[in-house]
This record gives sequence, C-alpha cells and structure tokens, in this order.
Amino acid sequence: MHIPDGYLSPATCAVMYAGAAPFWYVALRQLRRRLSTRLVPLISVFSAFSFVVMMFNLPLPGGTTGHAVGVGLATTVLGPWASILAISVALAIQAVFFGDGGITALGANCFNMAIVGSLVAWGVLRLASAGAAPESRRRVFAAALAGYVAINASALCAAVEFGVQPALFHDAAGVPLYAPYRLGIAIPAMMLGHLTIAGLAEAVISGGVVAFLQRGRSSILPGNIPALAAASSSSRVQPRLAAVLSLLLFCTPLGVLAVGSAWGEWSAREFGDPAARQRIAQSSGNQAPPDVLPKGMQHLASVWSAPFPDYAPRFIRSQKLGYMLSGMFGAGIILGGSLLAQSLLRIGRRQERPR
Repeated sequence: MHIPDGYLSPATCAVMYAGAAPFWYVALRQLRRRLSTRLVPLISVFSAFSFVVMMFNLPLPGGTTGHAVGVGLATTVLGPWASILAISVALAIQAVFFGDGGITALGANCFNMAIVGSLVAWGVLRLASAGAAPESRRRVFAAALAGYVAINASALCAAVEFGVQPALFHDAAGVPLYAPYRLGIAIPAMMLGHLTIAGLAEAVISGGVVAFLQRGRSSILPGNIPALAAASSSSRVQPRLAAVLSLLLFCTPLGVLAVGSAWGEWSAREFGDPAARQRIAQSSGNQAPPDVLPKGMQHLASVWSAPFPDYAPRFIRSQKLGYMLSGMFGAGIILGGSLLAQSLLRIGRRQERPR
C-alpha cells in the first residue's frame, strides 16, 4: 500500500498533498491546543509501533505481500487527530530513509493510511463502542472492527489512485505513463489481499493490544485526549507499549520471510525480469504488464535515493540483521524526535506565560 515514486502523476501527487495538508493543519492545531508535553512521548511510541508493524510483510493471495498499519490501535487510544500525526510521521521516516513509499507519493500515502484510515477507524469505533465502558470486551471488538474497516478503506483509496492513472495520463497512442492497470484490475487486486489477510492482521493487532492495555490502565482507551494526557505520565501504559514495541523489534526478521512485492510496488527491475513479469500478471487478472517501463515512471522512479533502501543497509551482509537494525534505527529516530518536540513545546509554553 506504500505507493512508490513514479506510479502517480505529478498532478495526482500535488492533489494528494493538497488534500492531506488541511488535515495535518487541523491535527496540529488540535494537539497544540489540547495536549500537554507528557503526551508527546506516547504519540511517538504509537508512531514507532506503526513503523515497526508495517515491516512485517504477510503473504497475500495472488503471490503478493501486504502488512498491517496499526491505525486502528492508534486511533482507539489517541483519537483521530493524534493518530493522523503518528501514522504520518512513520510513513515519512519510511519514505525518506528506507524508500518504502515515494517522496512524491508521500501525500497520497499519508492521505490513504493516516488520514482516511484514522477517520474511518474513529467513525467505526464510535458506532461500535457507543455506551460501552472502557474496560468492556465490546471495546476490544470495536477496536478490531475499526482496524479492519480502516485498512480496507485505505487500500481502496490506493487502488482508485492507481486505477485512474491509465485513463487520465497516457501518451498519444494510449500507453499509460504511470501506473499501468485500470480500475477494473487495480481494485480487485488490492482489495482481495486486504479483505482476507491484511485486514484480519490489523484487526488482531488492534483488538489484541487494546485487550492488553485494558489490563493496565483502561481509562486511556476511549481516545479522550485530555484524560489521556493526565494519565499517560503516571500509568503503566507507556512501559506496556514499550514492551510490545521491543518484542516487535526483535521479531522484525520474520518480516522478510514473505517473498514477493506488494501489488503496485514493483521496481523497474521487476518490469524487465521474465519471472517477475509473470508474477505481476498473475496478481493482475492475468494481464501482462507493459513491455517497457512507462515513461513517466522512468522519470520519477529515481527522484529520491533512500540511504537504506528496502531496509537493507549495504554495509551489513545479513539480510535479517540489517532488517532488524533498520527497524531499530527508524523507531529510534521517531522516539528521539519526540524528545526534541517535547523540549520545543516546553520552551514555547514558557515563552507564552505572562510575566
């Protein structure tokens, strides 16, 4: 679901950045007005959690791979606006340092997974848990359902963005310039794996971790930001989340066991490899990909060279070790950035106090 550079036209990328910007602005305003500095580390933990969860690739029908996002869990605990920022930060780190998702397509990826995912999860959560106590089993079910629906809504958005490219952007002969498959192929190909495997993984993660947190401090679970700010520094929530995150980091080598690319994330090399072309066709309604890499994709595919592409540092020979260290590095950047943000918030609040 991480759209790479070259699959969306520059015009589409600009529209998606413009569509995401108001939500980022409102989220920052909401959190600036309502948050205390004590909540910043908790948001960063959920961002790091999402970053690591997305490293666990799962085999999907059709020979492709997919992953959970963690958006259902983040929305359940933090509410939609903090979740938007947490997931967006994780996606930005992935794109900049690891080439997982494109720089030009970052607005689209954030719109799909962080914004649509968080808002859909929040809507489902409110409907499914209305009137339920924070410690009730119904909240666990609601979180699982919210995660399942949210990730499928995100996948549908990505499929539509892929699918409209051939109709809107092609050369005089009708050859697609960017993503090559139309809506009739893109939507079934994307949704099959997410409705079956990836969606269930998201549901298990959301419901499972919420049930785990209920045993510690259930008062944070309604997604009430002021209550969460008051509880976060003194409760056992952060140590519990840190324990889950640490366990996931040490298990990240399992993420390389699923072979194959996610649908719509094929590299330029795969378009020229006969075996890879066959896999692409099998997962795309038995329609072969273009014989030549689309021209627009050629121009944009190399717009950014990530320092550690595919979570594989060049100076580490072991793929599994490199994958685990990449996960630790990414999570460390997010958690370190939260310390900086916390310091800046404290400085800003000191300056705002009347003398």
